[in-house]
Parts: sequence; C-alpha cells; structure tokens
Amino acid sequence: MPQDIDQKPQIGCLKVSSKSSAASVAGAIAGMIKDGLCVEIQSVGAGAVNQAVKAIAISRGFLSPVGIEIACVPSFANIVIDGEFRTAIRFSVEPRFTHGPAAFPTDSSVQES
Repeated sequence: MPQDIDQKPQIGCLKVSSKSSAASVAGAIAGMIKDGLCVEIQSVGAGAVNQAVKAIAISRGFLSPVGIEIACVPSFANIVIDGEFRTAIRFSVEPRFTHGPAAFPTDSSVQES
C-alpha cells in the first residue's frame, strides 16, 4: 500500500513507571527515533514522571553524537487504570531539525537587533 507523502510518522507509545530503568527507556526512545518514529511516553505519578524525564535526557545524550536532536512536548491525559480515572503526563518526543533551510527563518520581516 503506497504511503501519502504528507502522512505523519508513526508513533510508538512507552509506558513508564517509577520502577522503570531510565537507561533502558532511553535506549528504547533512541532506537525508535533512529527508526523514524515519534515517541509518546506515558507516566502516572511523580516517580514515574521523574524516570521519564531522566530517560528523555539520557536519550538526548545517545542521539546528539549521531546528529539527532530531539524536542519534548508535555501534556496531560485522562486515563483509566483498574476502573479508576487517573491523570497521566504524556511526553511527545520528536526529532528536531536544527540544520538546513527549514530551521532558519526566511521571512524578510525578521530583522537583527
């Protein structure tokens, strides 16, 4: 089946708990980003959010030397766990293109100060 050029990249979802290994999650993030996937990380609770943030920072260290920078966008999500409504923090991690024409403004109205 042919893919549409404007189709968004697939998204991989990782669920992180307070007991998750930040280094292992970081490896998964880096691998998925290298494969061209955007990554969504979902975590519930302060300990889980802590591990997720550490994993994102570690994955940046894995990806930066090979020329890939990442951007992270946090958001809230309402989910159901064991029949109870909970609020999760979701982190959308995507490659960030910092080089090339798309990274720099071309509008003539942008002026240096």
